[in-house]
Amino acid sequence: MTRRIVSKMAQQKIIPKKDIHWADNIAETVRKRAQVDPILKKVVKQKGYIVYDEKTPSGKIHIGAGRGWVIHDCIAKAMRDKGMKAKFILSSDDIDPFDKLNKDLPASYKKYLGMPFRNIPSPEKGYKSFADYYFSECTQKFEEFGIEAEIQSTGKAYDKGLFNTTIKTALNNAEKIQQIYSRFSRKGSIGTKRLPFNPICEKCGKIGTTYAYEWDSEREIIKYRCEANLVDWAKGCGHEGEISPYDGGGKFPWKVEWAAKWPTIGVAIETAGKDHFTYGGSRSVAIAISDEVFDYPPPYPSTRKEIGKAYEFFTIGGKKMSTSKGRGVSFAGMTDYAPATLIRYLLVKTRPHAVIDFDPVGTNKIILLYEAYDRTERIYYNNEHIANEKEAQHEKRVYELSHVGGPISKTQPIQIPFTYASALVQITGDVKLAMDALVCTGHVPESISAAEKKYIVERLAYAKMWTDEFAPDDYKFIVSKSVLKESKDNLEDADISALLIFKDKLLGKKEYTEAECMELIKKVVDESGIVPRQFYRAAYLALLNKEHGPKLTSLIKMIGQKETALILSSLGE
Repeated sequence: MTRRIVSKMAQQKIIPKKDIHWADNIAETVRKRAQVDPILKKVVKQKGYIVYDEKTPSGKIHIGAGRGWVIHDCIAKAMRDKGMKAKFILSSDDIDPFDKLNKDLPASYKKYLGMPFRNIPSPEKGYKSFADYYFSECTQKFEEFGIEAEIQSTGKAYDKGLFNTTIKTALNNAEKIQQIYSRFSRKGSIGTKRLPFNPICEKCGKIGTTYAYEWDSEREIIKYRCEANLVDWAKGCGHEGEISPYDGGGKFPWKVEWAAKWPTIGVAIETAGKDHFTYGGSRSVAIAISDEVFDYPPPYPSTRKEIGKAYEFFTIGGKKMSTSKGRGVSFAGMTDYAPATLIRYLLVKTRPHAVIDFDPVGTNKIILLYEAYDRTERIYYNNEHIANEKEAQHEKRVYELSHVGGPISKTQPIQIPFTYASALVQITGDVKLAMDALVCTGHVPESISAAEKKYIVERLAYAKMWTDEFAPDDYKFIVSKSVLKESKDNLEDADISALLIFKDKLLGKKEYTEAECMELIKKVVDESGIVPRQFYRAAYLALLNKEHGPKLTSLIKMIGQKETALILSSLGE
């Protein structure tokens, strides 16, 4: 049984004049393929364009896999925007064998090594299985990320007999598949010897330890052994028997399964990470089997003869992530650092063939991501001019494909720069107080919709979390009620004199605008005779005990004009 996860993304059909985004280019390339390939043309006519991806739920699924999901989702959306019947299917490879104890599991799980993930108990209550727990951890975030996918189970596909035809074809061509393995695999690879099928042992329930050695094509029965030393990560029970390979009796080895899925499901597009696309690796073998055994055109970006380009890695601080080793940031865990909308934007904006290295901890990467997103949003609403029309159209398309939620608003959302938000929450110490301050300073109207308020509050909340937990020290500060002694000791007499002049001027009018405050600073600099850089350094030392900080006029507005004057007045004590 499949289930449909659909975001509330706008169903606007905004078709660009030119294919300026990578997803639009891919959509058009695949459309042209289907026009000239009779097999693909027939499949598309029957099923539409199937954009497919799959993942083994062996542990916490990292953001690298999530990159593939967003890529495939984008392509399917681009196709639908072109009037093509397309859908994205994501399958849980839940019948794969448990082959490594990830760091989140207790030692007691060793007894399940070799068993299909769907037959192993969940580490947490409330889930059907090990596979269901780790896969659901991601798919329950799909609406948040704007991913529209039909979720399937590879194990259930075997149970339903969907693979029966390709199983029979593969077993009848076992020698040909072994020869394909020999072309690409190292000498002695098990794929060059065994039948291309792994039965589930009827005695111990393991699938990773079984060795199929004979196919009775007349009875359509496989003979196998559950071997103790077939693999070094699980022990078989020694049982020897025979079993029907159909209707869930076992599964293909991974490389054969990849090839078998394409004709079974009718896949037109399925890319993957570059580790699968190395020459001679799993994609090379799958392409050859798809072409030579199943006579099916491998999906984009591959052809019957060319492997094509994979998408690049998503690294954290230059390190590739691993599900089994628990290294890196999980797909679900990325929203601990930034909203799903911004993560989606990062993935949509970056071409699949470019590496993404994103370290949200101890860097300014979060700030840069927010700034880039806000710029793209302003371009979309024609509130920032770009001379290059092609770049402007590209940014607008990125915004469309990045959008999450209901229809795209006709007016630009209120933008609070992330640096301003992070400074404000540090001064107020509270998200609600920060929101109140934005209203008081005129950044936010007193009357806004619930959706607009939620959007701003979310940004303030992420800004507070970032400054509290992840920001470099340069972006953190505390506003004291009076100038600290250590700060005063670092000020020259001329600095103090200038700041006291500034204090008097702040008290001279009820409320200055930021522009008026800037003019005030210029006057103080002229009167005091110090250079602007010296004044700013002195002001930041007095207010923050740092030599730099957020925009000074904004900082004064956040602290409050009167409160700023009171802090500076302590310099004369």
